[in-house]
Amino acid sequence: MTPQIYLRRGKEESLLRRHPWIFSGAIDYIKAEEESEIAEGALVEVYTSKGDFIARGHYQIGSIAVRVLSFDAEPIDAAWWERRIAVAADVRRTLGLAENPATTCYRLVHGEGDSLPGLVVDIYGTTAVVQCHSAGMYRSRMEIARAIRTVYGERIAAIYDKSSQTLPFKADLGAVDGYLWGHADPSQVVLENGEQFRVNWEKGQKTGFFLDQRKNRELVKRYAKGRTVLNTFCYTGGFSVYALSGGAREVCSVDSSERAVALATENMRLNFGPDAPHTEIVADAVEYLRDIGDRYDLIILDPPAFAKHHKVLGNAMQGYKRLNARALAQIRPGGILFTFSCSQAVSKELFRTTVFSAAAIAGRRVRILHQLTQPADHPINIYHPEGEYLKGLVLYVE
Repeated sequence: MTPQIYLRRGKEESLLRRHPWIFSGAIDYIKAEEESEIAEGALVEVYTSKGDFIARGHYQIGSIAVRVLSFDAEPIDAAWWERRIAVAADVRRTLGLAENPATTCYRLVHGEGDSLPGLVVDIYGTTAVVQCHSAGMYRSRMEIARAIRTVYGERIAAIYDKSSQTLPFKADLGAVDGYLWGHADPSQVVLENGEQFRVNWEKGQKTGFFLDQRKNRELVKRYAKGRTVLNTFCYTGGFSVYALSGGAREVCSVDSSERAVALATENMRLNFGPDAPHTEIVADAVEYLRDIGDRYDLIILDPPAFAKHHKVLGNAMQGYKRLNARALAQIRPGGILFTFSCSQAVSKELFRTTVFSAAAIAGRRVRILHQLTQPADHPINIYHPEGEYLKGLVLYVE
């Protein structure tokens, strides 16, 4: 028997609005024949207090107790996984990404945005990289791999699982990264809007590359001509490559990771040769911004998430304010600032207010030119607004 979860009276309201999370406080009781059946990652059925079926999903320990896979009483079998992957692939085909010779890397599955909460799948050339954020998705990884193979056919030669660092720590699944099917050179050159990047999904951060900034990197390229560019938290140099491609006079890439800076340098050489006007600095970006003078007239601030959850939100906002105030105070008159937050806990309004405070501290006249978000292959489920995690502003500074 599939374990059954019964909700407290009235706690089905969010599910009737098709929100894909069930919080532990909403649960009244659980029916299961054996305690082992309700282990983390188990498939469960969810019922209202009146006994009406309402959802089916993966059980997990923590504040989010169930991640909903379906609001229909349908089996979660091989055909179901194929349908969900096929729909996700069709969305990317619609976006012009699935068979685009100028862009060979994109996100195929974006968790709740593709009605597959807890799952990320990124495509790099002929390799699919799977990253599970829940025990339920990890336990289903072979079914997911089979569905990808069925939908993509010969377009995929390898499927790599990179879930060891993203699974819940308490789940104790003993996950080890490795190939679920096939094998590939883990250091491939992929294309993004015609720019070349060497991606290593085995050793790189996330799945190997930050695919969510593709559209925003294009915008940097538009503004870079003739400018002296500072790319902080540069990682593998995505913004740096686009800036130089757009005609920047000079680009400086800063990151605290020696390996990241080396990869940024490699990507610059890959696109522009050894004599590219590019300097790299291994340094803490926040410290580096203490005293940059007026050397730069285009600055990119793309830090890691300062706030992973709401408990540290106050400190995170102080960090964003300090970072932006330093850049705004020193950027040349007529300069352009690209500033981002990838913290899901930070709303668009809060981020904008914080940057406003930073501008006031810097005492500069500032105009908002663009308000940025994640690209369409990182879709937002209309019933799950929390999925809108990436916020950005492009500012003109007098």
